[in-house]
Amino acid sequence: MVSYQQLLKKYLETVAKVEASDLHITVGYPPMMRVNDGLMPMPGESKLTPRDTQGLCLALMSSEQQEKFLRDKEIDFSYAFENDTRFRINVFFQRGSISSALRFIPVKIRTLDELGMPEVIHHFTEVTQGFVLVTGPASHGKSTTLAALIDEINHKRCDHIVTIEDPIEYIFKPEKSVIEQREVNADTRNFGTAMKSIFRQDPDVIMIGEMRDLETIGTAITAAETGHLVFATLHTNSAAQTIHRVVDSFPAEQQNQIRSQISVCLLGIISQRLLPKIGGGLVPACEVMFNNHATANLIRENKIHEIPLIIETSQKAGMISLNKSLAALVKNKLVTLDTAFSYSINPHELEILI
Repeated sequence: MVSYQQLLKKYLETVAKVEASDLHITVGYPPMMRVNDGLMPMPGESKLTPRDTQGLCLALMSSEQQEKFLRDKEIDFSYAFENDTRFRINVFFQRGSISSALRFIPVKIRTLDELGMPEVIHHFTEVTQGFVLVTGPASHGKSTTLAALIDEINHKRCDHIVTIEDPIEYIFKPEKSVIEQREVNADTRNFGTAMKSIFRQDPDVIMIGEMRDLETIGTAITAAETGHLVFATLHTNSAAQTIHRVVDSFPAEQQNQIRSQISVCLLGIISQRLLPKIGGGLVPACEVMFNNHATANLIRENKIHEIPLIIETSQKAGMISLNKSLAALVKNKLVTLDTAFSYSINPHELEILI
């Protein structure tokens, strides 16, 4: 009889072979893979029973992780497979049975150019101080872009880079920089605790996997103000929404002060989407905002709703609106017109551009 460890090995090998981005293990379905942004059943596999999903999911975890999962009803962790292949995993309960979502993490960290990111984004790896936010919906490549930014610095400068992640995804191989990667639960209690102690670790560059609470956001802003280069992610859909989210995380009486701090330390915001590409694969569409004199004034004066206009009219300064990015993808025959419209926040403006 095939063990769950053997089944798991077979499934993960298949995911790596077909270059699927995700694997879903759910009762009532065969193992489901996400390929080119669409779900498909793993060929030749039967529907999974509650016993199957429990056996497969528990086979992924250590005894300590199993204990935490059964207590909290969900858990995030990374899983190292053969040949350094890694997966980011979330295991959870649904309708009384166990399910999991596994994100495939390639061994090689692709460069910004290989990812198809705009040329202007290289600027964020050339500075030594400030706050850079990479934003977008879940599963739209934020972690991959963040890894590319950090790895470019790693190849350029002799810096001390400290990352705080939950869980660790890409493993960086030191080139010119010293890189230390801290995983929440394994290496530190939480993001807030890690950020409290980070100033005593002599970092030049700080990467925060996700800003989840007020304490982490506040310390990240302080770090950017005090001579560090800070990268972080947020689940927001635009530069303006990102600034609103950061400011609104604080009590009302602190928000004017936070706006003033952000207007000084913010370098820029990358807001990205991954679109299905004609012929297969995915391609990024990006809104890029740089914090110049005009945007800083709008942030200080709480006129954040006017930032999209600044982005739209600041192409010479390197800024890119999401619609201009989408229009360029259509013009270059990388995505269909229908796809571009489905991802646009302002379809009417996009129609005029095209």
